Amino acid sequence: MEITEQEARELADFFKIFGDSTRVRIIFTLMAGEINVGELANKVNLSLSATSHQLRILKAHRVVKNRKEGTAVYYSLDDDHVHALICQGYEHIGHR
Repeated sequence: MEITEQEARELADFFKIFGDSTRVRIIFTLMAGEINVGELANKVNLSLSATSHQLRILKAHRVVKNRKEGTAVYYSLDDDHVHALICQGYEHIGHR
């Protein structure tokens, strides 16, 4: 299996997303299902603006997606790949 330089850069950038504990906590919370921004901020104990900032980063890297319902914005994981990556990483750290 081979990887191009561009693909290697994109993959490295993707994994950098998981290098922030706040983003990991947000992702873990979203693994339980879709949630609105306010509830998410409360669950991860962050301000609404800090939560929104992290969600923008995660959305830009296609880790999360959102949908609007009236004035509320709901977030969920973008796909099952993200869920699998986090579960495998979490499993890995448990094997010390």
